Amino acid sequence: MTADAFTPRLLTCDVLYTGVGGGHAPGGVVVVGETIAATGSPDDLRRAYPHATVEHVGGVIAPPPVNAHTHLDMSAYAFQALPYFRWLPEVVVAQRDLRGVAGAQAGADTLAGLGTGGVGDIVWAPEVMDALLDRDDVSGTVYFEVLGAFPEQADDRFAAVRARIEGWRRRGLPDRVRLGLTPHTPFTVSHRLMRLVMDYAAGEGLPVQIHVAEHPSEPELFATGAGPLWEHRLKPFTPDTFAQIIGREPEPGLTPVRYLDELGVLRHAPTLIHMVNVTADDIARVARAGCAVVTCPRSNHHLECGAFPWTDFAAVGVEVALGTDSVASGGSLDVRDDVAFARTLYPNLDPRVIVRAAVKGGNRVLGRQAPFLRRGEVWRDAYVWETAAAEG
Repeated sequence: MTADAFTPRLLTCDVLYTGVGGGHAPGGVVVVGETIAATGSPDDLRRAYPHATVEHVGGVIAPPPVNAHTHLDMSAYAFQALPYFRWLPEVVVAQRDLRGVAGAQAGADTLAGLGTGGVGDIVWAPEVMDALLDRDDVSGTVYFEVLGAFPEQADDRFAAVRARIEGWRRRGLPDRVRLGLTPHTPFTVSHRLMRLVMDYAAGEGLPVQIHVAEHPSEPELFATGAGPLWEHRLKPFTPDTFAQIIGREPEPGLTPVRYLDELGVLRHAPTLIHMVNVTADDIARVARAGCAVVTCPRSNHHLECGAFPWTDFAAVGVEVALGTDSVASGGSLDVRDDVAFARTLYPNLDPRVIVRAAVKGGNRVLGRQAPFLRRGEVWRDAYVWETAAAEG
């Protein structure tokens, strides 16, 4: 090794997150050879390493980000930014023949190429789960999705789901993957099926994700039992009234979050996805229950669902992670693009908070320890994040 190889390099960036603490903005990493020698603020590192060559790499230096929520089986879909009630028929339904194993494999290939730090993937079809479990490069949690709005069908639906989970467990799971469950939403899973799934998951130690409060019409549905969500999405495929699905009468002040709390779901601390259209009381309930939240900034923007109230959740200590949702709504599977977009969407939010969410928040949702950038660790060029345009 030449003498130059031992000359310290000081790599400076706009945001540094090492996996611990609150990060630095700006930040820097001193690298000697292939080893991290120090991290911190650029001024402190310049004083400590006056002979270091300085390279401003810009952007973010951090461990690989986690895509904490996505639908890999929709990775072959063409992206379109449309209002939610147009996007469902014109994108999801119109391209349904593209959903399945091939899309999931393509999505997993993309994540591997990106060097993603882990994934929380929603799996709708058993054959997709089989394909993902056969791969040696998928790391994270794969959640099997549960739907069923008719309470009288709940026992049969649950028995089928339980048989699937137990079958996958018998085949043996790689150490890098956990099985989980996703009761799709509070309005597409009956109250009885929701309880059965949540009690089973708690007893078996299965992590849970639930889509909650994504669209502005959801609070109206729980408050009145009617509105555009009932008319345009649910009415043709569900019981005669919304009350039959949730096992109680809608009422003013009833929200999706309050419903889940009073049903006993939040006491199991599921991870809640989206959480855009919420009240102060909703946020307090989530904080008391210790639930984490995953926000999908580009998807929510593209579908005109609103903006996640990040500062309100942060103020009460709720763990926040980031996800891309599907390619069809988010535009890509690179969660670094959601970090870049979130920095434009929340200009007054400390960017270190956003980067931390993508790393530590995502790893906590997956039940893992975030990797560290610290003295003695091997330096990898992949720690310098590269992103597409922030507009997503």
